[in-house]
Amino acid sequence: MLNDAVRDYLKKPLIARLSVIDPNGYPHTVPLWFAPDGDDIVIISDRKTKKIGYIAANPKASLSIGGDGLEGTGYLFKGQCFNEEDPGFKWLSDMTYRYEEKEQADKDIELWRTTLDMMIIRFKIESVVKVA
Repeated sequence: MLNDAVRDYLKKPLIARLSVIDPNGYPHTVPLWFAPDGDDIVIISDRKTKKIGYIAANPKASLSIGGDGLEGTGYLFKGQCFNEEDPGFKWLSDMTYRYEEKEQADKDIELWRTTLDMMIIRFKIESVVKVA
C-alpha cells in the first residue's frame, strides 16, 4: 500500500490532523503526533478524549499530513482507526522522543504515564492521495 516516497515522508515528525465522525455526523478534527508502524500509522492519546469514543462508535477516519505552506507536498490517508492499549508505554515513549528533545521528553513521559490514561490509536490505511 505504501510506496517508498510515502514511507520516507512518514518518517518526518510532522503534525497530522485526524478527522473522525462525531455522533451528529460531523467531522471532529484534531492535530496530533504520529509515527509509522509498518503499513499503519500509530497515534498516542489520552483515553478520556472525545476522539476515542467517536472511534469506538465509528472507526472510519481520515488523516492529513503536510500539504500546507510549510511542507508543500502532503498526503491524505483514508482508513479505519482502532483503539489499543500501549503495553509498557512503548509508543508513548517512542513518539515523545520523536517530537521532543530528550530532557523535555523524559519529563513529559513521566507526567503523562502517571497522570493520564494513555493508549494508542492504530490507523489502518485503506487509501493514500498525494496533495500539493
